[in-house]
Amino acid sequence: MPEPRVPDPVSVLVVEDDATIRRAVQLALERYGYRVDVAADGLDGLEAFRAGTHDLLILDVMLPALDGIGLCHRIREESLVPVLMMSARGDALDVVAGLEAGADDYVVKPVDTAVLVARIRALLRRATFAPDRSAPPEAPDHVLAFGDLTVDTLGMEVHRDGRPVPLTPTELRLLLEFAAAPGSVLDRRRLLREVWDYGWEGDTRVVDLCVLRLRKKIGSGRIETVRGFGYKLVRN
Repeated sequence: MPEPRVPDPVSVLVVEDDATIRRAVQLALERYGYRVDVAADGLDGLEAFRAGTHDLLILDVMLPALDGIGLCHRIREESLVPVLMMSARGDALDVVAGLEAGADDYVVKPVDTAVLVARIRALLRRATFAPDRSAPPEAPDHVLAFGDLTVDTLGMEVHRDGRPVPLTPTELRLLLEFAAAPGSVLDRRRLLREVWDYGWEGDTRVVDLCVLRLRKKIGSGRIETVRGFGYKLVRN
């Protein structure tokens, strides 16, 4: 039976120094209908990223010339494209460093193809998230205000003190989840399910690190930690 294919060609850049893994990932994704470019080190990956228009990037942590963490930092200076990190060990330091650098999610090598494709699809769904536009644009409740922070749920725009706040698709989805229930405590498992679209047990560190990045952009006091339970968005 043929593999289910993506409806339109989606461009993925894979940056991996191990030739066997690089080729295996490329072939696996191509079987699912993805268009795949590859690079063998961080500098070549940066050049390929700048030369092309990719819908998603897969970066290995341990890369020659420029490691995956540094590469992710460089990419985040220029783009909000979804980034998936690959770690050989799932080491806590690797995971934290990658997520702090701006990665949206991570997988541990060797990764099952079905898991990899599921993560890619979840990231792409977040990147192409469309709000409910059934309400007229002039509806007063589509712009939510929380102190100096405003969230336009139709225009998918966030402003702080009147200035636009650039958010990755994952950061925006996370903020929208909080904004839909201000003052309510949202636990990490719920956020993994609703924002990261996990249909299985995921690593709650991705939530913690994304919250950390979001706080840096919208104000450290805007999202409070409720120890033992989760997080909540402060109303005022």
